Amino acid sequence: MNRRNLLIGASALGLAAFAGGTIILNRRRAAEAEAMAAATPIADQALLVREYSPSFGPADAPVTLVEFFDPSCEACRAYHPVVQEIRRQFPTQVRVVLRYTVFHEGSDEAVRILEAARMQDKFESVLDALLEQQPGWAVHGSPEMDVAWEIAGAAGLDLEKAETDQFFPGITGILNQDTADVEALAIRQTPTFFLNGKRLENFSADSLIADVRFAVENS
Repeated sequence: MNRRNLLIGASALGLAAFAGGTIILNRRRAAEAEAMAAATPIADQALLVREYSPSFGPADAPVTLVEFFDPSCEACRAYHPVVQEIRRQFPTQVRVVLRYTVFHEGSDEAVRILEAARMQDKFESVLDALLEQQPGWAVHGSPEMDVAWEIAGAAGLDLEKAETDQFFPGITGILNQDTADVEALAIRQTPTFFLNGKRLENFSADSLIADVRFAVENS
């Protein structure tokens, strides 16, 4: 065997070893993910999803992703496109449920805007607009809610009707119940995600999509 054949043989062995190592590493990561999922307790479903909760995707989807979010939260704004991408990739396999978490000043009024928009079938367009233009109204310590209303109006909300509907007792009930559920689940930051009832910890944009994909593939 000449030197060239020796080099080719050594390279092939090296690639084979690398591929084998990659497979082992991937299997190890999958096993670790399964172990972590098994160790994470499942939250009370009654606290996670309420009948009134805004949701996207089939009610009988095999995977449910619940997001506790604050309309004034910068991180929630950053993760909004990620959640939209999940909806785009898994339109029938994943149901996304939104729960309100009003940690910032003005967030309760923002929720009232969203719920008034839902009464007009404008929820998603107003949600997108409020989050996209969040820096213009969600000033911590001094929120400019008049600006939030203007943004909602530009997104198609009938402001005259919405300004009355925002005080509908049902909207107050939603705020009160979501606040109680947030407390019962010990949620301290936003966004907080639950995937098929299990709270996700230390997630990133990439890992959130990967976790959802793993759940879909194993559902």
